Amino acid sequence: MIRVALVDDQAIVRGGLARILSPADGFEVVAECADGRQAVAELPGLHPDVVLMDIRMPDLDGIAATKRLCAAENPLVVLVLTTFGEDEVLWGAIEAGAAGFVLKSSSAEDLIAAVRAVAGGGAWFDRAVAPRLLDRYRRVVAPAARDAARLDLLTNREHDVLRLMARGATNAEIAVALHIAEATVKTRIGSIFAKLGVRDRAAAIVFAYDHGVVTPGRTP
Repeated sequence: MIRVALVDDQAIVRGGLARILSPADGFEVVAECADGRQAVAELPGLHPDVVLMDIRMPDLDGIAATKRLCAAENPLVVLVLTTFGEDEVLWGAIEAGAAGFVLKSSSAEDLIAAVRAVAGGGAWFDRAVAPRLLDRYRRVVAPAARDAARLDLLTNREHDVLRLMARGATNAEIAVALHIAEATVKTRIGSIFAKLGVRDRAAAIVFAYDHGVVTPGRTP
């Protein structure tokens, strides 16, 4: 069972999410929080597999809460709930450590796939969000930093790992696809981060899309 915590200030939204992420599909909702401050106070002790985090909440918003949860001694995996018009918050959530974004208007199937992906060590960018996130990346990240993170520093196998990672594969799925141990996948991902100058999986996926390793147009 994938243990999920729901963070949203609207009880009706949490109820809908809980119905979708049901035990029948392999999920257990272990906590519901009405705002970011409650999430920061309660969730580290529960250590859910995935925190589904709303952005717009009173007291402590989703970005601030995500930053605290991801910077904790035992970091949590956060999947951000967003609406189509929240371009300005996307990059902030990535910088805070979010593993990805799922739109509130997404289908139940996409929500389930997104939670499973990040629970397995992957990242998820909704197809409606990814192109705008790439645009933000191009405008925010200094050209010098991009030039320093050269793809030709990667080995052929690291290219393979990055490509699969950008398409949403988990570490276990990458290991199966490339016929290598999962521990080897983790080592190569660490090397990719260092060579590309990125700090986490989500940033590596953005880099992969921005540099043509994979092509936008489908959900990674």
